[in-house]
Amino acid sequence: MEVGCVWNTYLLANVLNLLLHSCVCVDLSYHVEEESSPFTFVGDIAADTQMEETDSLVGNNFITYNQMQQQWTENSHLFNVTQDGKLYTAQTLDAEKLCTYESDCVRFIKVAVRRRKTFLKVIKIKVIIEDINDHSPEFPQTQLNITYDEDDGEGAERLIPDAIDKDVGMENSEVTYKLKKQFSDPFILSVRKTITGGAKIGIVLGDKLDREIQDSYNLEVIANDGGQPSKEGILHVHIKIIDVNDNSPVFSKHIYNISIKNTHPNNNPILTLSAKDPDSGNNGKVSYFMSSKTPERTRQYFRLNQQTGELFVEKPLTSQTKNILKMYVEAKDGGNPSLNSFAIVRVNILNEKNHPPKIGIDFASEMKKGTAAIYEGTKVGSYLAYVNVVDNDVGANGEVSCKLEHDKVVLSHLGSKEYKITLKKPLDREKLDHFNMRIVCEDNGSPALKTERKISIQVMDVNDVQPQFTKDTFHFLTYENGKANFPIGFINATDPDLASAGQLTFSLLSKDRNNIPFQVSDYGFITSNIPLDREEEDMYKFEVFVKDNGKPSLNNTANVVVEVLDRNDNNPYFIYPTTDPFHINVHYHPQSTNAITVIRASDRDSHLNAFLKYGILDGNNKRLFTLNSLTGQMSFSRAPHLNDAGSYELVLVVKDSGSPVLSATTTVSLSLRVTNKTSAPMPTVHLEKNRTLDVPLLIILVVAAVIVAVVIVVSITLCIVKCSSGQSRSAKSTRKGVNRSAICNRIDQPLPCQSSSIPGTPVRYSSEMNNRNMPFVECKEDFYPQYESQIDWSNVGTLEKSPPNTILTVTLSCQQLQIMDQAIKINLMST
Repeated sequence: MEVGCVWNTYLLANVLNLLLHSCVCVDLSYHVEEESSPFTFVGDIAADTQMEETDSLVGNNFITYNQMQQQWTENSHLFNVTQDGKLYTAQTLDAEKLCTYESDCVRFIKVAVRRRKTFLKVIKIKVIIEDINDHSPEFPQTQLNITYDEDDGEGAERLIPDAIDKDVGMENSEVTYKLKKQFSDPFILSVRKTITGGAKIGIVLGDKLDREIQDSYNLEVIANDGGQPSKEGILHVHIKIIDVNDNSPVFSKHIYNISIKNTHPNNNPILTLSAKDPDSGNNGKVSYFMSSKTPERTRQYFRLNQQTGELFVEKPLTSQTKNILKMYVEAKDGGNPSLNSFAIVRVNILNEKNHPPKIGIDFASEMKKGTAAIYEGTKVGSYLAYVNVVDNDVGANGEVSCKLEHDKVVLSHLGSKEYKITLKKPLDREKLDHFNMRIVCEDNGSPALKTERKISIQVMDVNDVQPQFTKDTFHFLTYENGKANFPIGFINATDPDLASAGQLTFSLLSKDRNNIPFQVSDYGFITSNIPLDREEEDMYKFEVFVKDNGKPSLNNTANVVVEVLDRNDNNPYFIYPTTDPFHINVHYHPQSTNAITVIRASDRDSHLNAFLKYGILDGNNKRLFTLNSLTGQMSFSRAPHLNDAGSYELVLVVKDSGSPVLSATTTVSLSLRVTNKTSAPMPTVHLEKNRTLDVPLLIILVVAAVIVAVVIVVSITLCIVKCSSGQSRSAKSTRKGVNRSAICNRIDQPLPCQSSSIPGTPVRYSSEMNNRNMPFVECKEDFYPQYESQIDWSNVGTLEKSPPNTILTVTLSCQQLQIMDQAIKINLMST
């Protein structure tokens, strides 16, 4: 309830302070440190308000300043204002007293300004009292005692009070905590902020406690504030550990062997048992009992004192009594619940007759039908069995020596007729799964009597062999688009251990498990979860993890690389042209051989499936254009003429080289325009800005055309003769409706109408030239022009890059020869 009231008061004070700060408009602000002595100068109101400059025309000798008295606040008693406008402290200022619940200590005063008896104005002044770090953090007490139970688990917490710093400044009152302890102390400090601005502090148990090792701890909780220099407060914490019954009594021996005569008196103890318990109080008080595991026929001969552990003979030992009596004794503490432990007591009863020694062997592990089990991996020197030789004869007849010969185990003498068998060499079941040993004991009688004991040792398997892969990295190849659960490969791993220790479980490892589209069976077969897509991922690298089912489990990893082979499952696509259809304006000069553009396409497949070939599928009825099947370069198949101007709609195709072949088409609309006026003498063709066609060059071209005219007349005559003989075959070819998949096969056939004087010139008939819808793709380089200039794409269309004025080898069709003849006549007329 008190904490709630303080918190409400704190909130109310801060709200009022915020409202006061936001509502009060001030004319001047001053700063003064707390604890300043009285009459400390704060500020000059007259100078800071510049009243002297304002009233300089009327004189300022009559201006006076007076602090206004406010009955509802004590601020007027904190400061003093002189008549000439000087502001002083009136008393020592203590921020902690003035501003107990405020983060900023602020006081407001009002000063009246008068000229003689005339009231001029009221000056509102804000004085900020700056906090100094004059208080240390203080705990409510300097010493604190707390307790932990020994069985308290990790994370158990004990709350302690927090420290209070009376300073009001944010930094000076900000308290941080740290714990000073020994390095091995199992405690940590927990600090949590509360809504009141304080802290909830606790000492948290970070590890298990053991009172038997250490029953108390001394810690220091140090609180530091944020001032400069920082001040601190210390809380001394004493922690006491309360005992719990967590320790069982421990006998001084696991097995007690004693020898007594059959006439031993019953008032003398034959043995005193001793067991220790490190717990305190009743938890460490030990009592002794005869265990219920002791047979009644043995128990009747002895009496055990529960408090002292003394063992007495209760019933006379006769000749009918066995030579060796074995009993189990129990030590129990007084805790609630109590803890106990057990020991074995063997009593050898001596008599005067001579008997051969008797060999008793108690293996640490269970023994069945003369076979003892020993686990492989047992450390060399480990205790395997206890050997007790019983010979109750008197004198030399009762003196016995034993031996054991084997390279894996050794027999060591413990005392009178007591031996132990320990491991001499490491056992590896994978190399030796069993062996036999023989113990021979002989007395010193005359004649000596001898006894031997044969024991078979079964080496039990432990999970000591790590699974092994046949290789470090498994590399598999598979085609994409396979169905789910498609087999990828087999991971071969072996483990020579037995049973569950040799049973293997496989799993896949990767940084991002969700991105592995594979699964592995318990037998190591890797299959795909989903169909693979080489275009998304062509290679997967991950690890296969194998573990056996032993306890603890052993594991191993190997690398797996799955390479996805490509299938032709993606059609090629055009990169340029970017749209379908695509329009290109081509400005050309007659007889130009410049290239037009470059077609670009791509295919997401790889290798032959992505090896692309370009072609013209339709619209090239005049065979005016050619498309390089490998580079995609589109150019004129011959020098264009004036009457070639117009619009051409070409259907372009791109094919990959996969099986089956996949393709894509696009439409390019070309608008051919002549760049000069043919009717004007010595025309100028504007190919680029500020560039014209030289008149001497035009004259040379015209002269060259006249020279070629003679050759043209002869060529036309021969061409007409051949065209007439092959026209019927061409007409049939036009009517057949060739599909796009067979275009390349059709154009491989030799074309008719080739001029003998101009070899290698393909010629179409007029019926073929007028059919614009007939598909045609130039898939063979044989149909390229015999002259193709090297193209500099940075200067396409410039005259400087035109071929030299030399006699060229011309390859022309019949239709082209007619067009050239008309162009020459027009040029001659215009010249």
